[in-house]
Amino acid sequence: MRMVDLIEYKKNNGEFNQQQIQFIIDGYVDGSIPDYQMSALLMAICFQGLTTKETAMLTQAMEYSGDIIDLSKIEGIKVDKHSTGGVGDKTSLVLGPIVAACGGKVAKMSGRGLGHTGGTLDKLESIPGFNIYVSEEDFIKQVNDIGLAIIGQSATLVPADKKIYALRDVTGTVSCIPLIASSIMSKKLASGADTILLDVKYGNGAFMQTLEDAKKLAQTMIDIGKHCHKDTRATISSMSQPLGKAIGNSLEVIEAIETLKGNGPQDLEELCLKAGSTMLVQAKLYQDEKEAYKALQEVISNGKALEKLKEMVQRQGGNVSYIENPELFEKPSVIMEITSKETGYVKALEAKNLGIVSMKLGGGRMTKDEDVDHAVGLVLNKKIGDHVEIGETLLTVYARNKVSQEIIEEIYQSYTIVDEFVEKPILIEEIMK
Repeated sequence: MRMVDLIEYKKNNGEFNQQQIQFIIDGYVDGSIPDYQMSALLMAICFQGLTTKETAMLTQAMEYSGDIIDLSKIEGIKVDKHSTGGVGDKTSLVLGPIVAACGGKVAKMSGRGLGHTGGTLDKLESIPGFNIYVSEEDFIKQVNDIGLAIIGQSATLVPADKKIYALRDVTGTVSCIPLIASSIMSKKLASGADTILLDVKYGNGAFMQTLEDAKKLAQTMIDIGKHCHKDTRATISSMSQPLGKAIGNSLEVIEAIETLKGNGPQDLEELCLKAGSTMLVQAKLYQDEKEAYKALQEVISNGKALEKLKEMVQRQGGNVSYIENPELFEKPSVIMEITSKETGYVKALEAKNLGIVSMKLGGGRMTKDEDVDHAVGLVLNKKIGDHVEIGETLLTVYARNKVSQEIIEEIYQSYTIVDEFVEKPILIEEIMK
């Protein structure tokens, strides 16, 4: 086999078999296939696509390119959730504790934020002392003991994806559905969970801009899951505006704590309750979603969900007093309210723009090596469908230094305010399985 022949074959819309895909992945991981040839193949895939079978075979070849996490020593059905990313998306910090408090086994490996999307690990590291690097043995013990652990991905997990993703990032081949699906699912499958729930987001603040593309991506990943005999389902949710009110690492942890107390924003709570209900049914702990939904509401109201977060923080070396008293989180020196210049209803709120503003304040990173400032970010006071008067606060900026006029203008440009009444948007479009 020669790589150049395989590039030509895909360019002419040929369908790869398992041996051909294995040859490509093995060769790229061991360095015998150079970047320039892999780049050409990725572009051919972008134009010609992959069949369902090809995508599943690619996913499995990537999955087995490195270590596979064996979670068989964890009792019960292991459930996992993955979000395709967005602005203000702190669902794992709420979802993990509420599902674990209902008896679920949540063994989760998460990633860092890049660009305008936030990362769960960065949020957890805003809790002083919290350790995301846990040995496999301790990870398994922790999930057996308390039902919940969220850790960083192993460096030896799916090396094929790490190499291919870095190449996609610089060759204009990121937004290709079969490549996105195989990237996400190879990591989820290698992480060892029995069931997978995907939160596929669409809209301005997401990778998938349209509902149609989000459904296509979700279906592709569900098909991969079926091929690999994993119960895989997907929530299709809107990222037309940030999720919840907080954008920024410690600000989002504080909001997650409030949500676990029953005082969180309605959209965040609703998404977590719906997703959690599906996960509990996947875990065979409840017969139907309605029953599971009530159980999740109960663990929020009786305080068990918050206790579960505290248990995880304590087990992973974090300072639990920050969960008990969120006022302890550092506040930056500049706290500035941005007020409305007009009266009316918020019609649009550009999630991506606000994510970029938070990143510029230091709350995100442009490259993987950059540090983040855990204390900075934004807290929204007005969202789509809300009425606002001139002089009312649209949002509050938390910054290290004086907020530049450029950033203030970017915030104003993120809001569209109109005279006529605006309905609040639908958050969850459907749950696919």
